[in-house]
Amino acid sequence: MNLEHLKALAAVMDEGTFEAAADLLRITPSAVSQRIKALEASVGQVLVRRRVPCTATDAGALMLRMARQVQVLEAETSAALGAGSPARAHLPVAVNADSLATWFIPVLHQAAGWEDSALDLHVEDQGYSSQLLRDGAVMGAVTSDPVPVSGCRVELLGSMRYIPVAAPALRRRFSASGRVDWAAMPVLKFNTKDTLQQQLLTGKSVPGLPPTHTVPSSQGFLAAVTAGLGWGMIPELQLTGELADGVLVRLEEDTHQDVALYWQAWALDSDRLARLGAAVRTAAGTLLQPGGGGREANGPSRAGYRRRK
Repeated sequence: MNLEHLKALAAVMDEGTFEAAADLLRITPSAVSQRIKALEASVGQVLVRRRVPCTATDAGALMLRMARQVQVLEAETSAALGAGSPARAHLPVAVNADSLATWFIPVLHQAAGWEDSALDLHVEDQGYSSQLLRDGAVMGAVTSDPVPVSGCRVELLGSMRYIPVAAPALRRRFSASGRVDWAAMPVLKFNTKDTLQQQLLTGKSVPGLPPTHTVPSSQGFLAAVTAGLGWGMIPELQLTGELADGVLVRLEEDTHQDVALYWQAWALDSDRLARLGAAVRTAAGTLLQPGGGGREANGPSRAGYRRRK
């Protein structure tokens, strides 16, 4: 397969249109189209759905993964041969917003010193990030999926602990005789994929959802809970002093939910990908809870919980 054809496929998927891909590659849109058609002819299948933005077919996702692997190996081979200045290899990675705001930060500090690599972060819910691996969009992902994607390795990182908290005034408004009125107290969720709050309420036999606010930002979610907009499940790592200062209170002292996180990455012999994996493991080993999923107080294992994007 022609390397330039694979580069054109990656550019189209990254940029979304043939015109933007042409700008990136510094060729004409017609040349991009010809390269994609030649690649499709060589494999005998349609690889790109021509829409805005362009998307990959199932066959295109497989070819896209190959294209990204070839790009990384090409950059590393050129560096090993001393062929000019080392090319920066793009390392597309999926990580959920809560991890990115907390334990993943040391990875960013390490990556700041990598002159031969550029991180391309995709923020996605950990319950869905493995799909980006299947699509070829990323080469590594923080995920709650323990089943390895084809062509990938998987390893347990640890568990992220969430605790139910609220502003003190909100708890006082919706408490009687020291008991929380879960059915009436407003609740927050991150987006439609966020089910942590709902599952806690289900475990308490609360039908449906109380008044619900949506805040699709990890930092904004914490700010909304602090403002008293509603209660929510907050990563323990994100609470740096709010509980000690009395800005927030736990709704139940011993209740928590642990979400098991895994690192899935291509089974590719790449120094840069291995270095990224090592940085992820080190950060996780320092900050995450050990083990593959804890237990909620008086509840079942929460390892299968999906958390917000």
